[in-house]
Amino acid sequence: MLRLCVVFIYLLHGVKTDPGETCPAFTALGFWSALIGTELKVKLLLYTRQNPTCAEELHSTTSEYLNVTKKTTFIVHGYRFTGSAPVWIPDLLHLLLSAEDMNIILVDWNQGATTLIYNNASRKCKRVAEILKKLIDEMLIHGASLDSMHMIGVSLGAHISGFVGQMFGGALGRITGLDPAGPLYRGTPPSERLDPTDAQFVDVIHSDTDGLGYREALGHIDFYPNGGTDQPGCPLTVFSGLQYFKCDHQRSVFLFLSSLTRSCNITAYPCDSYRNYRNGKCTSCETFWPMPCPILGYYAHEWKSYLTQQSHPVTRMFFDTGDKEPFCIYHYFVDIITWNKDTRRGTFSIVLADETGKKAESKVNPEAATFQQYNQITLLTGFDQDLENVEKISLTFSTGSVIGPKFKLRILQMRFQSLTNPERPQLCRYDLVLTENTQRTFKPIPC
Repeated sequence: MLRLCVVFIYLLHGVKTDPGETCPAFTALGFWSALIGTELKVKLLLYTRQNPTCAEELHSTTSEYLNVTKKTTFIVHGYRFTGSAPVWIPDLLHLLLSAEDMNIILVDWNQGATTLIYNNASRKCKRVAEILKKLIDEMLIHGASLDSMHMIGVSLGAHISGFVGQMFGGALGRITGLDPAGPLYRGTPPSERLDPTDAQFVDVIHSDTDGLGYREALGHIDFYPNGGTDQPGCPLTVFSGLQYFKCDHQRSVFLFLSSLTRSCNITAYPCDSYRNYRNGKCTSCETFWPMPCPILGYYAHEWKSYLTQQSHPVTRMFFDTGDKEPFCIYHYFVDIITWNKDTRRGTFSIVLADETGKKAESKVNPEAATFQQYNQITLLTGFDQDLENVEKISLTFSTGSVIGPKFKLRILQMRFQSLTNPERPQLCRYDLVLTENTQRTFKPIPC
């Protein structure tokens, strides 16, 4: 009983900071603050390689650590339903400082963002932007450059970043929008939200377009992981509590974090729809030649000169991810020619194995395909691991039928080609008979 009382008091009043604390911290509030609402108060917390874990609170450019001649990255969070600090902040600070020697200014507007009424938080966004403009103006007086400023905005923070960019006529170096907020912003004119004219380069990751995020393109390049809606590993029902509402929305942040680790680069492909991408119709990178297709996240700016010079500046990019870090999926084209007289419709699950026995399972399986005699079908499938030398391939064909006879699929030719590593030799198999729901393993040969 005592434990329950302690938890309740914690939720009502939040985390109390130590009066003798020497490191200013992100404002941590409790559910009581959300219940009664909060008035706007903005704290600007500076982190550099000289003070990577202990912030300096900025009240002006008079600072022990701020070097305005260096790149400055602003991190702007969004709506806070419970008042807690965003869990991703420490990792983002650490990874950004590991990537570059820069100033990082964490824009803490938790007092203002914390409320049960989303509209109240949204109405404060332009006031936050005005406070940031005042600081940037002072930085410019002391030698800073708009070219070297990067704003990373999450949800409502993406639109705040856009408002700041508007105030400087689009001269900011870069704005990254991580699942920009959709509610109250859908259908609004560009002046009321993030848009490509707000910075020299605007890149956006959309991960919850059917929920808390914004569906339409907002940048010079817009990334849509898994089509931008349901993210792998996120709960599908409301019985999962708050995670059901925020998991897809937050995935944009964790994808961006993963790009900073460079453990694998997620390549995205230009396409008019996710469906066409999944059907293998949009895997060409010719439009970016001599560059490859863009990679997601922090290093997307390497394509800036191409993306900002196009006659149609907005480019929608699609790709698939895994359900956990580092989120990479390794894609293959699978070309199949069958010789059944009767049409067969079904799906494949595929397992690859190398000489050590290490296996990679297909995590991204295409929709059911229709196999007709002597017609070639091309499938795009993705695996959770990258095997450099594939020694064995296991296939399972299914029509989805649970009753009746098991069908057979007679394959005249099957060819595997790595999309992720196109320089690798293609693998083939000829004259193969698959029995429905029965795994068949074989050793491929070079085509």
